[in-house]
Amino acid sequence: MPPKILIVEDHADVRGILKLRVQTMGYEVIEAASGEEGLKKAFAEAPELIIMDLRLPRMDGIEATAKLKENPRTVKIPVVAYTAWSNLYKERAYNAGVAAFLVKPAPSVVLREVLTRLLQTKS
Repeated sequence: MPPKILIVEDHADVRGILKLRVQTMGYEVIEAASGEEGLKKAFAEAPELIIMDLRLPRMDGIEATAKLKENPRTVKIPVVAYTAWSNLYKERAYNAGVAAFLVKPAPSVVLREVLTRLLQTKS
């Protein structure tokens, strides 16, 4: 069974494109459109990795990541920040617990390398 990756992205078109890219790499994908939904799916589905947009309504990706890292059930799930915010929030994202920081749209080769590295490190 392929590793399960949760994509948390509020823009449906961006989420759909990213989902196709990740599925093409051989991963199973589950989706969430908000930080709150992402937390619920992370607890229920136990993905091997989470790709988290940082600019989300109500609960942003930094807050959602911090909550994941506070919970013993989700603390070890690597979170990849995937954002158009460039380096503006990079330090805050790393302080919240992200394992990698990618600026949209990350080239497929870079995305694949980060996912492969983090999933290998986790096992």
